[in-house]
Amino acid sequence: MTPKPPFSHPFRTADLAGRKPTRFTLAPNAAERAAIAADLDLLDLPEASFTGELRPVGRGDWHLTGHLSARVVQPCVVTLAPVTADITDEVTRRYLAEMPEPEGDEVEMPEDDTVEPLPSVIDVGQVMTEALALALPLYPRAPGAELGEVQVTEPGKSALRDEDLRPFANLADLMKRKDS
Repeated sequence: MTPKPPFSHPFRTADLAGRKPTRFTLAPNAAERAAIAADLDLLDLPEASFTGELRPVGRGDWHLTGHLSARVVQPCVVTLAPVTADITDEVTRRYLAEMPEPEGDEVEMPEDDTVEPLPSVIDVGQVMTEALALALPLYPRAPGAELGEVQVTEPGKSALRDEDLRPFANLADLMKRKDS
């Protein structure tokens, strides 16, 4: 059983107009933003919107284009302090009615990662959440947050420092000794 997405806004493909685009504007309410934030391990999602359209292409294919805008609050990777980031992203998905099935034991990823098989329901709320997850900063860092130098050693011995691990750190000293 597939888990329920934190935010959903489905369009049945059979109900979409076959000759003109279907436009959408999503602005999740506070409870929906809280569910998305919990699903993506965010501290907060004070703002989020997704606008775009589903456009019919050819015979049975659909093209989704949209603009994602959000303000997210994530924990700093160093201090866990809240870090706020503004995100804007252009989203594209192409849904193909006749997408060839991969064959063989090993399957390569297609070059075009916007192509998907046409489902019976296109959930633009789920597309928005997925696009937001992909656009999040990977390593949010609070201003001034730095990793310190770690020194680990046995009692009674001098600590091994980052400088000591550089293979060419003492090369200049050796060259000076050789020249003298």
